[in-house]
Order: sequence, then structure tokens, then C-alpha cells
Amino acid sequence: MTAELGDDLHEDLHEDLHEDLLGGLLDDLRVMVECESPSADLAAVARSADVVARVGAARLGVPPERIVLDGRTHLRWRLGDGLGSDGARVLLLGHHDTVWPIGTLARRPFAVEDSPHGAVVRGPGCFDMLAGLAMAFQAAAGLSGVTLLVTGDEELGSPSSRGLVEDEARAAVAALVLEASADGGALKTERKGVSLYDVRVAGRAAHAGLEPERGVNAAVELAHQVLALAGLGDPEAGTTVTPTVTVAGTTTNTVPASGSVAVDVRVRTLAEQERVDRAVRGLHPVLPGATLEVLGGANRPPLESSASAELFARACAVAARLGLPSLRGAAVGGASDGNFTAGVGTPTLDGLGAVGGGAHAEDEHVLVDALLGRTALLRALLEELLADPVAGTVDDPTKTVATSGAARP
Repeated sequence: MTAELGDDLHEDLHEDLHEDLLGGLLDDLRVMVECESPSADLAAVARSADVVARVGAARLGVPPERIVLDGRTHLRWRLGDGLGSDGARVLLLGHHDTVWPIGTLARRPFAVEDSPHGAVVRGPGCFDMLAGLAMAFQAAAGLSGVTLLVTGDEELGSPSSRGLVEDEARAAVAALVLEASADGGALKTERKGVSLYDVRVAGRAAHAGLEPERGVNAAVELAHQVLALAGLGDPEAGTTVTPTVTVAGTTTNTVPASGSVAVDVRVRTLAEQERVDRAVRGLHPVLPGATLEVLGGANRPPLESSASAELFARACAVAARLGLPSLRGAAVGGASDGNFTAGVGTPTLDGLGAVGGGAHAEDEHVLVDALLGRTALLRALLEELLADPVAGTVDDPTKTVATSGAARP
């Protein structure tokens, strides 16, 4: 896809060109889907990187840099010169790893099928987010000033690639994330930040029948802490604090000497993330003789609406100019690498990838009829940002408290 995907795509392109573009998108998507890439399988991710590199090089005209971190293969294309004297660029961000184990393709092969909503693509990883990569390769072809970063561990929480993502974001005037759309094709203008904790309790064991009074019951202490943790949520602010996996004790006739609870926190703002962090770290034991230890912390900062507002407004204007359906924004609870780009102060718009549904589910699918319009939107938005970068950045990145290495939220 080259410059013919400008403002006139939906008005002036001939039917055969539409078919060529759509056929190219589907061909590229098929090749990538048919190379399975579960995140935890390093060999599979390496094979997938080879395939994605080959597909991308054919569309972009140049091979990517291969960046291997902790055994995981990431790909980076830097297309042409940067913007302005400081070399700032527009960042396109995606990932080629998926959640599906090897063998899924045998029972869910790549297919284009009819459905009540029109033709759909099916196959593991098609919606999350290999179709977004196919779109990015077509949309960025022939442009100068674009960095396309495709990571290989996003589904695990980006343990090796987070620093790479943040460094590229700091050098960019904007980050466009090719994760799949929200329901109905909505762009993701807000993502909740994530904090993950492991609260551990130590008590003292004793025989539950002979002398339970000599023990310090870690299960009882843990119950107090679970109630305290659950009380930290704030529904009006969109903050959820959810105790999840809870463990205590060893045998049925022993006062538990230890216990732990995992805690999942989701927040819309950095201020809420910091408030909850202070509260969790400020917990105190209730039972005499019990002790507490808090491990973990913030995993991803929130993508706040302030980080996406200008880019979303521009995308809406571009969609109107192209004659595409009006865009909607959505606030979602799940996290992506867009949380990291917003966290370092880079304006970020997420959910620009495929329209469809069923991410991580058996009914994963992509709506074929939306692929060309979505790719045209991406191309035109890139061209606009390259010609007229966004005015500024979001909040000071030094305020970010998130740490890396936790499991995928």
C-alpha cells in the first residue's frame, strides 16, 4: 500500500485495486496465522519472528532489525529519516506472540467464512493481533519517519520488551497501537493501569486440637487483610482492588503458620494507582504476633484519556474526511503496551487494529469488510502526523510508578 491510500481511497480507487489491497492483507494475515507463536515457547516465537520479518520486508522494502532479549525475538523497522532536527518519529506498535498453544491451528485453521455480519477471518491470533500487523505493513509502506516495533512477549506482560517499547516511545511524537479494536470497532482511548501484589502473612504453628491458643493463626490474619484490601476499591473512580488466589496452612490439624493472597488492582488514573499502592504498603497486622510482607507493585501505568484526546480527535476528523463510519472511543480494563507509551509521556491511541471480536477465545474473528477502511484510516493518520505532529506530551513520565516483569494482566 503506497500513497494511493490517501483521502480518495473510498471514492476513487477502482474495484480491482480494492481487491488487490484486500487480497494482500488476507494473504499476509494467512502466512502469519499459520506460523503459531505462543508467547512462552521461545522457539515458536523465533520462527514467528522470521515469518513476520519476511512479510514485513516484502511490503516495506527493507528488512527489520532483530532484537533478542532474554531469548525473545523482537523486530524493529526504522523507515526513512525522523521528523525535524531532533529525529522524532511516529511509532507504530504491535506484537507477534499469541496466547494459543502449538496445535491450535490443526483444529482452528485459517479460514475466510460467511457469517451474519459478512465475511470473517478465523484462526488463532487473527484478531489479537496479527491482522493489525498486516495493516501496519500496508499502511507504512513508502513513508519516512515511521518506526514500526513488533514485540514477541506482550501477552506475557512484556517482561523483556518493556524498556525497548518505552525507549522508542520517548523518541516519538505519537504512538499508534495496532491492538484490536474494542466492541463495534471503537478505538481504545483509555486503558486501566494494573498493579499486582502478593501479600504474605506469617503466624505461628500449633496443634489445632491440643493447644491452638499457642499459635498465631495466619488464616485468620489473612482474612482480616483480605477484607482490608477489598475495601480499597473505589467504584466511582473506576478503581477495583480484587483479592484473588488465597492460600493458608499445611494440614487440617495445624494452626496455619503462613498464608498469602494475590491482589489484582485496576485504576483509571496514576493518582489512584499511587493511592492504592500507599494503602497496600501501609497494611498492618491485626493479630498479636503476626507479621506482613507486601511484594509486587504497579505493573503498568494507566493510559489516561488525556494521553489519547488529541490523537482521537484527529482520527475522527480523518475518518470523516475518508467517508468512514464515525469513530467511537472506549475505556477498557485490559492493558497493552500502549500503557507503557502513555506512561513515558507520549500521546497514544490504541485499538487501531482489526475490527472483530473473540480475543483469546474460541470465536476469535476479524471482519473482512472493515479491513480496507481501517487500513486507510491508519495510513491517513500517519500521513497527517508526519506532516503536523501533535502539539505536546502528556504528564511527566517521572511520575510513573509501574515496574516490569509481572505476568500479563
